Amino acid sequence: MNGISGLRRGLIALGLAAAVALPGSLPAVAAPATAPANPPDRATEVGSAELRENLEAVHEAGMPGIQAAVIRNGRTRSGAAGVADTRTDRPMKAGFGHRVGSVTKTFTATAVLRQVSAGRVELDAPIGRYLPELVPGERGERITVRMLLNHTSGIADYFPVIFSSLTRGSLADLERNRFRYHSPEDLITVGLEEPATNEPGQSWSYSNTNYIIAGELLRELTGQSPERYITREIIRPLGLWDTYFPRFNPFVPGPNSKAYEALYHLPERRGEYSVYSPTVLGAAGALISTPTDLNRFYDALLSGELLAESALAEMRETVAVPNSPTLRYGLGLMRFETPACGTMWGHQGTVPGMSTLSLHSADGKRQLSYGLNLTKYQRLDENGLPLIHPIDRRLGTLQVNTVCDASDAASTAAPEGAGVALLADLHRLTR
Repeated sequence: MNGISGLRRGLIALGLAAAVALPGSLPAVAAPATAPANPPDRATEVGSAELRENLEAVHEAGMPGIQAAVIRNGRTRSGAAGVADTRTDRPMKAGFGHRVGSVTKTFTATAVLRQVSAGRVELDAPIGRYLPELVPGERGERITVRMLLNHTSGIADYFPVIFSSLTRGSLADLERNRFRYHSPEDLITVGLEEPATNEPGQSWSYSNTNYIIAGELLRELTGQSPERYITREIIRPLGLWDTYFPRFNPFVPGPNSKAYEALYHLPERRGEYSVYSPTVLGAAGALISTPTDLNRFYDALLSGELLAESALAEMRETVAVPNSPTLRYGLGLMRFETPACGTMWGHQGTVPGMSTLSLHSADGKRQLSYGLNLTKYQRLDENGLPLIHPIDRRLGTLQVNTVCDASDAASTAAPEGAGVALLADLHRLTR
């Protein structure tokens, strides 16, 4: 089967993380503290009703449930559409617990850069200087901290090894590992034992192993687990009360959605993975958060609240993502060149059954974070690449109507497809 062979060649898993829940749900609209000083443009005027219409369109296109939070010029809105449980038709609510997967990497990279600013680690120093037992020998001497954070280390991703059945169109390994404990050392060993994807620093190749190593670097530098350090230094000071690491808990405490994995319709039926061991991703993708909290985090990051100007500049130094016209990768930070919205920053996260996209303008005035509860809902073409789905077109419209300038949106020939190029690139990365 061409589709399965293409999937086998191209599988790059951005993460499998554990879920979070809020104590209750957010209202559909949070009233702004002050009115904007200038007359709002069309995008700023997107109110709760129009946001709900955009979210409902995504649901009607086939997504069971979606939740989102939008900020335009200080005005904050959140909303949801569809169902959190397809069996009971329990409605999705704004602020439900969501597994944000590889969005965790921005938090981890920020924590490492704070250690760089404190003079405890050098970005261009070999990782073997700090973790000689974990990354020994020549690789430890040639791979730098920077290479881990921008995915140019050449260290293979452990995820496709542990979950190899996905390359065969089977959910068996997801089921097998549902409650299995994975130590950071074990995950790193799996990645290091695989053939290198490239020479250190020569090319970009996404690998969760890089960020498990980065987490262990934080442990070595701070004497604390990466989860505890990130919580103490970033999450709690920002007041992100609905963001946390689940550590060993596979369950979602509090209101949450189910998590449906279709795996491109290759298995006979969807899998449901709202209960899952978070140890398989740790500092690479186990964070729990909400769209509202993600907007607050990225606003603080991009405005310089979390990092010194020099460290933030390092984070924004990007490398090319092969075969991607819309994406470049910095230090735990994606740069998106969107057709209708211009340059945006943030990260994407995909876990079995849940995906997240967080988009932010550099000045923080335009922000969109959303979470979906069905993943790999497309079908594959003859080359094993995901075909554009009506859901993708509706998500493109959501982007245009919430974070694009009115003039940009008006000049776009097909607003419903404006975000499709970006989404197509992300689908290629997460297949």
